[in-house]
Amino acid sequence: MRKNKTTQVYNTPYQLKLPLEIEKIIEISDPVYTFCEVMNQIDLKRYLVIKENRTGRRRFDSETLLKVILFAFMEHGYVSTREIEKLCKTDIRFMWLLQEEKAPSHMTIDNFMNNYLAGSIENIFNEINRYIFEVENVDLEHIYIDGTKLEANANKYSWVWKKSSLKNRQKTFDKVSALLEEINKMIVYQGIKFDIRNEYAIEYLEQVTEQYVNLVDLHPETIVRGRGHRKSTEQKHYDKLIEYTEKLKNYAEHINICGDSRNSYSKTDNGATFFRMKRDYMGNDQLLPGYNIQLGLCDEYISVFDVKQYASDMDCFQPLLEKFHDTYNKYPKYPVADAGYGSLNNYIYCQEHGMEKYMKFPMFKKETEDAKYRDNPYRAVNFPINENGNPVCPNGKEFRFLYTRAVKNNKYGRREEVYQCEDCSNCSLKEKCSKAEGNRTIRLNEELTGYHQEVLNNLNSTKGALLRMNRSIQAEGAFGTIKWNRDYKRARRKGLKGVIFELSLISCGFNLHKYHLKKLTLLSAA
Repeated sequence: MRKNKTTQVYNTPYQLKLPLEIEKIIEISDPVYTFCEVMNQIDLKRYLVIKENRTGRRRFDSETLLKVILFAFMEHGYVSTREIEKLCKTDIRFMWLLQEEKAPSHMTIDNFMNNYLAGSIENIFNEINRYIFEVENVDLEHIYIDGTKLEANANKYSWVWKKSSLKNRQKTFDKVSALLEEINKMIVYQGIKFDIRNEYAIEYLEQVTEQYVNLVDLHPETIVRGRGHRKSTEQKHYDKLIEYTEKLKNYAEHINICGDSRNSYSKTDNGATFFRMKRDYMGNDQLLPGYNIQLGLCDEYISVFDVKQYASDMDCFQPLLEKFHDTYNKYPKYPVADAGYGSLNNYIYCQEHGMEKYMKFPMFKKETEDAKYRDNPYRAVNFPINENGNPVCPNGKEFRFLYTRAVKNNKYGRREEVYQCEDCSNCSLKEKCSKAEGNRTIRLNEELTGYHQEVLNNLNSTKGALLRMNRSIQAEGAFGTIKWNRDYKRARRKGLKGVIFELSLISCGFNLHKYHLKKLTLLSAA
């Protein structure tokens, strides 16, 4: 009998083999067992309150879905919902976590993450830390702090600058004033005059527009547009009032979005601020929209994280430690940070809350490595103090107190004392001491100088050297791992809340993975 060429053969050379239990195929040292150890100690129902539908299909089990998501972030770093769906269909460990449940679709995962997990992920992160820190006996007295700029999911050339908005708004105010002066000349015969102000509220201009339309008997529906039509003077005034009002609305919106702490934002992600970011190994940078990511590590674990919309790390120090206190009901004894965090206000904050000062100040490196700069006798901080409490220059001239003033552009109220030399004329050391034509003027802050000396003593001690080394290993190493090993070099979600959610998932996965690696190290050493 001739074989039909269209006949299909459905059997394959692969046959089903025992055992059928997936658990028996997974190695005993696999991270999934460490993951289950931690998750089984957490009451997830407290944080996953989902209202069941009375009609329709049964919901996917929320605890199972959460475990699948967190294990994906533990193993692979940042993963998309489609990648998680694929893992549930191809990876036996995810199949085991599902417990014979059908693999969820990426839409199911995305809906769960946005509607239910986003509001509770930080609490789950704290619960994971609570168990790991108890088992590992993590030291919460030492915290290593560092920050980095994370590029936002926004257009590179969509910036809006607060200063430009303020400048253009003032120009528009001036144009409105000139326009109202012109209108007042036209309607003077009616005995009516519009107020001319330095600044104009939107509501006021809308009232002016409405009153002007009534005064000149202008009907907006009959206004002519396009080529070949000549506009009347009244229509030109009306069009300019509408134009200026819309411009002022836009400027007010831009300024409101920026707020008090930001100088810019992105049109495609209003939560992102434009920063100078390093882009290559040569140190070349670009102006890009992003967020300021802050991490605090204890014994290589992320104990606290924060996301800010401004560039200065100095302003991020206190909110981060307040969040640490809210989580663990205590302040760390030794906060260790680089020169981006050293400021008078942060030192005072540490003093008030019983924390030692191990944060570098901006000139720390030069103070410790450049002896010529440190020992320069012409530096104001090196001037000896006489019996009157005034500095004395190398030539023996006294600097007399003039006044105390606030430091420019310091929003925390920092002040400094201003002194002036009694007589710099005919001084043989004038060229080395000062370039000023008259008597030299110096600015001092005795409190800040004292804090700098305390920080120098702390960081140059044996303990300080060890803490600095540990900070560079733990804090900077954590960012290196997150960016390059866990594929989180750019935000995927938009908005501040979205970035916080992503960082929460990344931090959960980071700590779970670190816990597993430490367990393996102990087992191999045993």
